[in-house]
Amino acid sequence: MRFSPVLLLLLLLLMRPDGARAQGSLSGVALDSVTQQPLAFASVFLANTTLGVTTTEQGQFSFPRVPAGNYDVVGSYVGYRLARQSITVTAAAQQLTLRLAPMANRLGEVVVRPNPNRASDYQKFAELFLGRTTFSRQCRIRNPDDVLVDFDPETNELTATAINFVQVDNRALGYRVKYYGLRFSTNFTQHVVTFYGQPVFEEMTARNASQQRRWEANRVAAYHGSLTHFLRSVRAGRVAEEGFTAQRLRIVDNPRFARADSLRRQLLHEHLSTAFSRAEQDSIRRWMQVPAAFSMLYTRLLPVDSLRRVATGGEPVFLRFRDNLQVSYLREAPDPLYQVRTILPTNAPLPPAGRQVSQLMLLAREIEIQPNGQLTNPMAVFTDEYWGFEKMGEFLPVNYLPPASAAPIPTHP
Repeated sequence: MRFSPVLLLLLLLLMRPDGARAQGSLSGVALDSVTQQPLAFASVFLANTTLGVTTTEQGQFSFPRVPAGNYDVVGSYVGYRLARQSITVTAAAQQLTLRLAPMANRLGEVVVRPNPNRASDYQKFAELFLGRTTFSRQCRIRNPDDVLVDFDPETNELTATAINFVQVDNRALGYRVKYYGLRFSTNFTQHVVTFYGQPVFEEMTARNASQQRRWEANRVAAYHGSLTHFLRSVRAGRVAEEGFTAQRLRIVDNPRFARADSLRRQLLHEHLSTAFSRAEQDSIRRWMQVPAAFSMLYTRLLPVDSLRRVATGGEPVFLRFRDNLQVSYLREAPDPLYQVRTILPTNAPLPPAGRQVSQLMLLAREIEIQPNGQLTNPMAVFTDEYWGFEKMGEFLPVNYLPPASAAPIPTHP
């Protein structure tokens, strides 16, 4: 499968704690935006975290202990559109009002679904959304009928949305993820997968202590070597100490590719209804072997200060580097199901065995790294190789920290 890089739009709405221990309280009420009446038993959560509650009969909700920082508070109620409000939590108590707009129903009480999903289209969506890792194989979508999948043959693009949310039970990590507002798309020509929304995590109940220990061990394994782990390490200036190496990776366009690709397309167009001769088949194979680009990997390991910019006073910290990065995590081997793939055919050698090797590309000059290891603008980042391989099977809430860490990685350089 070569559906990489994965555009990191999964975490568009992120918490931004200003201090690891500072906490504040948050309370409020969920109302119908038209009648201003309270909505009883609505779901209110902080996107991408395990923090979620249900409103009372009076529509009230409360989060008594929230780490200081920026959050998106999301309200959900059947028959209403999601309400989303960005807030900054400080030590002072805060109150807010979420107003949910009722969805217009043109047919009154009857909801008519479009054409049902084709089984093959849904299967492609599920595989690309959940992933192909060992942990992904233990993930199940519990409400497939709520997923609306569509394939456009003209653009070669598959898209998916959800009625209210998509529920994914991750039996590998012990999380039930309700993915609200899903927007999924993949272009099979460009080999790009994009999905984002407002997920909330719920802890599943273990059958016994053994299962709970297995979940905790799997969460640690999913965290170690992840993009979040790497970004926290960059921010703290502990890249080598946390088991990472980073090398400059330069990708240069192949000037011969455009002509070879043009000749191949022209020959294919001329033979839409006729067979190819042996010589023409040889030409097509030769042209397909011409790489679109070449990779040049610099052997020198990059120091942490070539990966970041630290503002005067130590805050904020920005991710910044030249060209692209090849990031290796040395302390864990890749998933047994992982097979090396690249965006483009290149002359790059295969990475060493026994380590997780990923590519990181910036689409902006620099991006601020939040103290929890998330980026203020994840839209400006592409990942490929191992980080592109990991999907919902390794998806952790942004407030997760490995149990072995009594405290977060230091957030100040």
